[in-house]
Amino acid sequence: MMQASLPAPAKRPQLWAGFGFFVLVLVLLGMGLSSINAWLTDEQSLPVRQITVAGDFHYLDPVDVENAVRANQPGSFFELDVQKALADIEALPWVYRASIRKEWPNGLHVYVVEQSVVARWNDEMLLNAQGGAFTADLPLGLNDVPHLFGPQGSESAALQGYKAMQALLQQRQVRIAELVLSERFAWHLRLDNGLQLKLGRSEFIDRLQRFVDMYPLLQSSERQPAYVDLRYDTGLAVGWQEEQQERKS
Repeated sequence: MMQASLPAPAKRPQLWAGFGFFVLVLVLLGMGLSSINAWLTDEQSLPVRQITVAGDFHYLDPVDVENAVRANQPGSFFELDVQKALADIEALPWVYRASIRKEWPNGLHVYVVEQSVVARWNDEMLLNAQGGAFTADLPLGLNDVPHLFGPQGSESAALQGYKAMQALLQQRQVRIAELVLSERFAWHLRLDNGLQLKLGRSEFIDRLQRFVDMYPLLQSSERQPAYVDLRYDTGLAVGWQEEQQERKS
């Protein structure tokens, strides 16, 4: 005896219902992610409210550091590019080095090492203690820093030479007011008492020591020396101020 088969249940409506629910979930998820992203990047939702600038400052204004960060950055805490902000800070004239970190939920902490000034360089720039040249206005009170001159790229050599020679001259309580390093790397000094020293290219420290040893004799002379030429293997030559005045007249 044959039995009648039952009709298969209708699956298509359920399939479409499931697919529609899946699409709805995707749409809602996308809308949610978009809303979260907009909220996170909206500077009014999570703005950088506080920028703390720390360091030992003599010439740098911390306000300039904060302005450098805000000038080229979005206001959002999450979108702020730390590396870009760091580059903008270190581009300021009086900043030698800086570090920066974000502080949740809306702050930045910046630590700055200020440029030091040990000399003027080629009358156009300043020289820091590491031998690096930078451009900035010379602050009031630093007019007595020595003037160093030399070819481009010789900043470090000129500074090291200055430090070594100043240490020797300190024995006689005189200071270098001007140092010139020529294109051929010959050394020429002007001391703070106006005396000129010609040291040449080689063995300039030994030659300067010769001057230091002879300086008391020059001081005891009735005539005032104008320059001392030390470009000899032994001895030195002295030019007197009276002789220079006679040649000019």
